[in-house]
Amino acid sequence: MKSRHRVKTYGEVFTPRHMVDRMLDLVRDELETGPDFVGKTFLEPAAGDGNFLVAILRRKLQAIQKRLPADSWASESLFAVSSIYGIELLEDNHADAKEAMLAEFVGFHTRHRTAFGPGTDMARAAAFLIDTNVIRGNTLTGLDWRGNEIQFSWWTRVPGRPGMVQREPFSLASLRANSGFDFTVYDTYAVCPIDKVHEEVRADG
Repeated sequence: MKSRHRVKTYGEVFTPRHMVDRMLDLVRDELETGPDFVGKTFLEPAAGDGNFLVAILRRKLQAIQKRLPADSWASESLFAVSSIYGIELLEDNHADAKEAMLAEFVGFHTRHRTAFGPGTDMARAAAFLIDTNVIRGNTLTGLDWRGNEIQFSWWTRVPGRPGMVQREPFSLASLRANSGFDFTVYDTYAVCPIDKVHEEVRADG
């Protein structure tokens, strides 16, 4: 608890680490052992300072290390990041959640001596994916902090082209029951390597 005011005003409650782990144990197959575990998507609608987001990413990265060849860890770790979504109302929590996710990603590669620093494509792509997937907004209203409709993106693997991704935007509202199809016209993006997503190349570029 950060303050009684925040609890009263926003209903802010942080889930202890041991409870996070016990809850994630219930979806262990999706996170760690099931088919296509790297790309299984998770949305945390009240992300707080990122305890669930970080724990999900940690488990995915650990499973990548155990199950996949080392030469795939760079791209697969980015696909893992791209599968995790969050929404958080409060500005400081939102910033903390994104920072914690990036730190978890960087820590994984630092431990395995992956050669990338802050200015490399790997680092910039990870930061971009986190910025794009973790939104500051209100899940109940479906609006971001600017009052615009919350928009996410699918990061879809391209069949037969390892490491390539297609960005496909969609709205949070389109995920809600009985909301119908999402006919909103969004920007379209060119297929690109997962470590180049930060360049945001438009399909008609």
